[in-house]
Amino acid sequence: MKERLEVIKKAALEKIEQADAMDSLNDIRVSVLGKKGELTQVLKGMKDVAKEERPIVGQMVNDTRAVIEEALEKEMTLLKKKVREEKMKREVIDVTLPGKTHEKGHRHPNQIALEDLERVFIGMGYEVVEGPEVEYDKYNFEMLNIPANHPAKDEQDTFYINKDIVLRTQTSPVQARIMETGQMPIRMIAPGRVFRSDEVDATHSPSFHQVEGLVVDKGITFADLKGTLEQFAKEFFGPDTKVKFRPHHFPFTEPSAEVDVTCFKCGGKGCRMCKGSGWIEILGCGMVHPHVLEMCGIDPEVYSGFAFGIGLERVALLKYEIDDMRLLYENDKRFLSQF
Repeated sequence: MKERLEVIKKAALEKIEQADAMDSLNDIRVSVLGKKGELTQVLKGMKDVAKEERPIVGQMVNDTRAVIEEALEKEMTLLKKKVREEKMKREVIDVTLPGKTHEKGHRHPNQIALEDLERVFIGMGYEVVEGPEVEYDKYNFEMLNIPANHPAKDEQDTFYINKDIVLRTQTSPVQARIMETGQMPIRMIAPGRVFRSDEVDATHSPSFHQVEGLVVDKGITFADLKGTLEQFAKEFFGPDTKVKFRPHHFPFTEPSAEVDVTCFKCGGKGCRMCKGSGWIEILGCGMVHPHVLEMCGIDPEVYSGFAFGIGLERVALLKYEIDDMRLLYENDKRFLSQF
């Protein structure tokens, strides 16, 4: 038995000395000290040893186990140290390199302008409503009093999916959908992306954003429209801002107007931004056409309303004095980091 233990110990120590990886040492531990290992098999053979010799053999097995475990632990420590040293050589840190900065993201100027605009109208009791970007011709044109032969329906201006479905050219279809529900009164704005077949330049894009507003209730007049837009202009562009209404034509409103505000750069004195006029055009508006109300199931003898449409990019360009709309979409960090 003593000779057998010596053979086991000698073989184990030689294997430990030759091991060059942690996995090899673990394999040796299992093969010698494990439940089915060589030393365990020796202990199981104790029943064949004379009773008076069992304590001596047991002690020999324990001594052999202790020697092998000590050798394993020592070799494992050396291997761990070696692995750590090699890892440190691979992961040398150059303390002369500049530190890594963690940049925080922030809102896009378009989003800042939209949130400011929404804040103004929500403060006046308006609800923010969204609708589909792929729209039926019925809602995009017909229910807004735009007949089949109207220039706005020309394929040069509109992206048609088929003869009945288009990429919406405005967010006004959301207004038609809300009016169609018949739930009065209505005070809403409809922000969203719209599409028109325009060439990309400093003031045009085939995809841009609008914010359409609508109020329908009993007794609504042009004076309500004027007061609403004056309040919006003062809160959005500054308390000294004045508004001017110029007659215009829109198929879905009557009477209609375009709205100018005093130039917030020069205060109305005339400068490069306002081209010397002192005024800057910002939106179109008007009283909802009676026929539009009728098509949406609203009695124009009982209800009246006003609508307006704001180009989000336009007011963002004006507010932040940006002279090229393409800057909003080019994702140039040098430009966006200014906001």
